[in-house]
Amino acid sequence: MMWNFLFYFLVFVLLAGGGVFAALLVRGFLDGDTTAGGLFGGRNDRRLEVVEQSNMDGRRKLVLIRRDNIEHLIMTGGPVDVVVETNIRTSKTSNIEPIANVVEARAPRTFGKVAAAGE
Repeated sequence: MMWNFLFYFLVFVLLAGGGVFAALLVRGFLDGDTTAGGLFGGRNDRRLEVVEQSNMDGRRKLVLIRRDNIEHLIMTGGPVDVVVETNIRTSKTSNIEPIANVVEARAPRTFGKVAAAGE
């Protein structure tokens, strides 16, 4: 008698767990999230998006991308990918201060000479 009760209790627990799992999957599917998103929470907001793209010729393409509400214009497909313009502010981010330039200029080296550390 005890084994019958234990058997039916375990079957009930497994069916209830399967029902909860199926409900989470259905909820994630209806919300448009992935199955993992329904189980572990939603995805963070996307930081990178392609705003617009335009073909220059058969090989090159201009791409306007947005990262953290700052747009960058890039030309791809040629012998070298080129950043045409960077730090294009959108109207939504007019109150953000400009970002400091991270690339520092240094004096060019001449052939056969090594620049000193302080120069």
